[in-house]
Amino acid sequence: MMKDKVLVVNPGSTSTKIALYENENRVFAENIEHPTEDLNGFDDILEQKGYRAEAIHSFLSRNNIEPSELMAVAGRGGLLLGMESGGYLVTEEMTLAIQQGRVAANHASNLGPLIAYEIAKPLGIDAYIYDAVTANEFPEIAIVTGIPEVRKQSMCHVLNMKAMSRKVAKNKGRAYEDLRLIVVHLGGGVSVSAHIGGRIVDAIGDDSGPYFAPERSGGVPIMNIVDMCFSGKYTKKEIAVKIRGKGGLSAYFGTSDCRAVEKMIADGDEKAKLMYEAMAYQIAKGIGQLSPVLSGKIDYVILTGGLANSKLLTGMIKEYVDWIAPVVIEPGEDEMEALALGALRIAKGEEKAKAYQAQAEGETTA
Repeated sequence: MMKDKVLVVNPGSTSTKIALYENENRVFAENIEHPTEDLNGFDDILEQKGYRAEAIHSFLSRNNIEPSELMAVAGRGGLLLGMESGGYLVTEEMTLAIQQGRVAANHASNLGPLIAYEIAKPLGIDAYIYDAVTANEFPEIAIVTGIPEVRKQSMCHVLNMKAMSRKVAKNKGRAYEDLRLIVVHLGGGVSVSAHIGGRIVDAIGDDSGPYFAPERSGGVPIMNIVDMCFSGKYTKKEIAVKIRGKGGLSAYFGTSDCRAVEKMIADGDEKAKLMYEAMAYQIAKGIGQLSPVLSGKIDYVILTGGLANSKLLTGMIKEYVDWIAPVVIEPGEDEMEALALGALRIAKGEEKAKAYQAQAEGETTA
């Protein structure tokens, strides 16, 4: 039997997207939403691996998919350090680095390589990741910080940002490499990136920007955070969760579901209205913050990600920034197709996978 199928695994903060591609055609796709009460039963994101893997095995069984037909498994790239854009072969060294916590942050995407490797290894096939969250194309000037021991690490929604940039370029009859773009991914976390010559030359990650997000606190004044860290009231883990996971809208309303917050607004909740407007206002500030990187010469501002489906949120952001450049709204994500096609190119020998090398312990990034 000819092996011509690629299984795609994309773990997000509250869901796991899975899909099967036969060559370039999507055969099946499913977005499994994980109830908050289920996820709260795990002390650490990595502990969710078995829970999410079981959902994938159920998907394969339910759709009568024979694992023997798979030629490769593609997983969303995690927050590994020292990565470049493009594809990587998932190795035992890579999975160990994730399990040992040698990553930029604790995030659901770190499960991508682990689950892909677990599925692929018994089948004797390869697992790949593509355009990892921490793929770094920054010039040196964008990496230095005011603390010599800390260097800025690129950490944004690279996979979807590049996929949507290529889509917009194609729709406009242009080459992605010829465009100067600011791309905003709107999801549980929000990140903003500047693109020149087909490269992400600077970005504001979802825990360091001037904006908060549905699940992120954003760039809270740092001395206040220092005071909280040394107050004795919180553990390191509790502070981390306040910043990533239960910050932003979640901290105010107990939910990161923007549909629920928009319903509150429609029902006349003034606090919900203020917080939603403040989130849009601050995201717009992030776009403005990156504008000088492109010397103000910007072809398009692209709003993408799941929350780009919200006309209320995108309308608020557009009102603030459409003087900077034309705003293009591309709701949703092309991450699954980008992962599948990247793995397919590597499996067919059309593109060479890069070899992962673990970053030395002790190296610090921000």
